[in-house]
Amino acid sequence: MCAGVGCGRGCSHALRATRTRSRVGGGGAGRAWARGGDAGVVRERAHALSGSTHLTSRIRKHGSGTSGSTDQEARNRKYVMTDKLTVAVLGTGIMGAPMARNLARAGLGVRAWNRSRDKAEPLVAEGVYVADTPAEAVQGADVVLTMLYDGPAALDVMEQAGGALRPGAVWVQCTTAGIEAVGELAGFAREHRLVFYDAPVLGTKQPAEAGQLTVLAAGPVEGRDVVTPVFDAVGARTVWTGEDGAAGSATRLKLVANSWVLAATSATGEVLALAQALGVDPQGFFDAIAGGPLDMGYLRAKAALILGGRLSPASFAVTTAAKDARLIVAAGEQHGVRLDVAAASAERLARAAEQGHGEEDMAAAYFASFDEKP
Repeated sequence: MCAGVGCGRGCSHALRATRTRSRVGGGGAGRAWARGGDAGVVRERAHALSGSTHLTSRIRKHGSGTSGSTDQEARNRKYVMTDKLTVAVLGTGIMGAPMARNLARAGLGVRAWNRSRDKAEPLVAEGVYVADTPAEAVQGADVVLTMLYDGPAALDVMEQAGGALRPGAVWVQCTTAGIEAVGELAGFAREHRLVFYDAPVLGTKQPAEAGQLTVLAAGPVEGRDVVTPVFDAVGARTVWTGEDGAAGSATRLKLVANSWVLAATSATGEVLALAQALGVDPQGFFDAIAGGPLDMGYLRAKAALILGGRLSPASFAVTTAAKDARLIVAAGEQHGVRLDVAAASAERLARAAEQGHGEEDMAAAYFASFDEKP
């Protein structure tokens, strides 16, 4: 089985998808690659991945057809054969584990590492190799995907991987890291001649398990042949925000989206707390807004978790949501914007964590409305 660069076994070209070929090239592509890593190494790596034949074929989601195709023909081509990549997944928690599982199910070679090995062990049944260290996990990987707690955690783990990282490998950074941290991570990528993609995701545990995340991505056009199979395996769609991952445009969009999510979560908790305090049946509130512009599926989903006492296991934990809220507030302050709702959400989430709800779903911020357990 060919591992890509340095095969030396006379590979001929294998069948591969062409959806992204038309996007490769252009005047800015070389410059973008140079920003993310060594341009020559990267081009050689991408060529080897696209041309190697001793690669195990796999099936991946593919949504586009060719000119003149019927709708049925396009649907028949939804699954096409492409080359097999090796992806190292660093961090297999609530989000990382299902992402690694879907990568393996899509036919990619997957190597995984987690601080608590027991969280990664179930992936063995899916054909995932579970490593003892980050350095072991990234050995031979074409793509390194990080899904960790925050920017400092991602940088620490990549530093542990250190010398085992191959020049020209792609780093898909999915951690919600914050704007400043993205610059630091991109700097590490440059130092180690990695191709850097800023790629946080929208979605929680359930869409991660279903492979229905939305990937927000920024990075060089020329390398998208390599990352597209990875994004297709974990997500329903990819929203490209720019060609320079170091600029953090994908992370900026993620913070904007999460500011709305946190506001809606806090509002849900306070609505239910106020209803309880005033002796109002919550169902009366839902009946009053049903079918109108104030009704929303997210409100009902989070309210159901609170009312049903189903806050564990978390889809998105209170402690992680609190971290994101702090990043949002900091981003606003750095750019001259006062975010009162985000700041209040950060305080509510911190209070809920102090009350012992840190590992529960972020809807448990509801409890921050009470001095004592309701």
